[in-house]
Amino acid sequence: MNRGDVKIAKPGAGPEEVLSSVFGFENFRPPQREVISAVLAGRHALLLMPTGMGKSLCYQVPAKLLPGLTLVISPLIALMKDQVDAAQRRGFRCAYINSSLDARERNARYRKLAAGDYELLYVTPERFRKEEFRAALKHNAISLLAIDEAHCISAWGHDFRPDYSRLGEIRESLGQPPTLALTATATPEVRADILKQLHLDREAHEIFDVGIERPNLEIEVHEVVGLDEKIRGLVAFRHRLPGPAIVYVSLIQTLREISEQLARLGIEHLVYHGQLPDRERRQAQDTFLASEDAMMLATPAFGLGVDKANVRWVAHAEIPASIEAYYQEIGRAGRDGKPAVATLFFDPDDLAIQMDFIKWANPDPAFIRGVYNLLSRHLTRARAEGFDFLRTQMNFYNRRDFRIETAVHLLERYGSLEGARQPREWTPVAEPEGEYLDESLHRERIAGQSRKLHEILRFARGEACRLQTIRAYFGAAEGSPCGICDNCRAKGA
Repeated sequence: MNRGDVKIAKPGAGPEEVLSSVFGFENFRPPQREVISAVLAGRHALLLMPTGMGKSLCYQVPAKLLPGLTLVISPLIALMKDQVDAAQRRGFRCAYINSSLDARERNARYRKLAAGDYELLYVTPERFRKEEFRAALKHNAISLLAIDEAHCISAWGHDFRPDYSRLGEIRESLGQPPTLALTATATPEVRADILKQLHLDREAHEIFDVGIERPNLEIEVHEVVGLDEKIRGLVAFRHRLPGPAIVYVSLIQTLREISEQLARLGIEHLVYHGQLPDRERRQAQDTFLASEDAMMLATPAFGLGVDKANVRWVAHAEIPASIEAYYQEIGRAGRDGKPAVATLFFDPDDLAIQMDFIKWANPDPAFIRGVYNLLSRHLTRARAEGFDFLRTQMNFYNRRDFRIETAVHLLERYGSLEGARQPREWTPVAEPEGEYLDESLHRERIAGQSRKLHEILRFARGEACRLQTIRAYFGAAEGSPCGICDNCRAKGA
């Protein structure tokens, strides 16, 4: 279906009626209504809107009004089930298809897709490499293509994924449907690259930018030395700032040490990280969402898809990897418009952690190929001994180095491995394709992430208004000093 053929096929209903009857809201937030009008009219759009401000409404409302399928491309496998469960509770005919499904369930969803049973479908971009998926999708008219986390398209973005860069070709194979790209953060360079990679730079499109203004958010950086000084700072701020709070820690090992010290000092808190069982993570998240004063000690994975408007304080016990990541995480404070505080406890020694993260999160192509070969040749032993077997065979004895885990999850993402979350279910499918193991792309990715780390170091050590520095980074108008960050207060601004 070409974009000029799209029509609203459900007369009698409009965006406001869907907003009220399906979502229970009376009014749209700017610019949700304008974005929805654009895509319903068959136009393309790029939406830049902070996390938690309602980006998903901008494609879910049209999904109820358009005649065909709204196809959502997302990199967040861990969130898809929650998103689909929530949409199904609202009456959507929807599903997700990703590598977390076993073959039986995946094939059942392919059959439903081919039968036209879905109005809303979530997939990863890697799914388009599967012939069975493409064959089932052909039976659907794509009324809207929504691309979430669109910064993943750009090699200059902070979470580049190779298959996202194929979405321009995929759009054309789908008949160039109206396309909505959504992201919380993007520099001018990344915005231009998103449009170029989607082949929208030469087509009519609109850009909707909510901006980064957060007049209720007080941003401050405190330079500290060592873990003890961080803990003293966390305790002092916690006594000063009651209400829901999130403390981000990069390393699970450090998180555990901080948790032990806070417990010893009588500071109640919840804990969330990737090594906890799913049930415990879910319980901690649900407790936090229901509480009026809980403090969550978490790795950066916490907060994706979490909608809690009254968070009063977000702290970083270790420097984040980029200004994009930092801004996204502090944006979880004060969404209700009331005063909130964002605190970064900056220890220069923590830069080494992020430098290690860059290395660990980007295993070189030969390493990834080696892990796949091990799984293929010694599958029975790998299933029995899990990651320890792979570490031993790859001569990786440092448990803080998670290159092995990263390689396994990348192989799953590439469609080369199924059952990545449970070693006993590991199933090699096919060697990773050559473009995933491109040496020049690997070097470029590391260089780009290193530049972003340098930028947040400049932010932490800078003396200018914190908000103005963030504005400049994202290419926004300079504006007046915020007057409430630590640097503005020090200057009496």
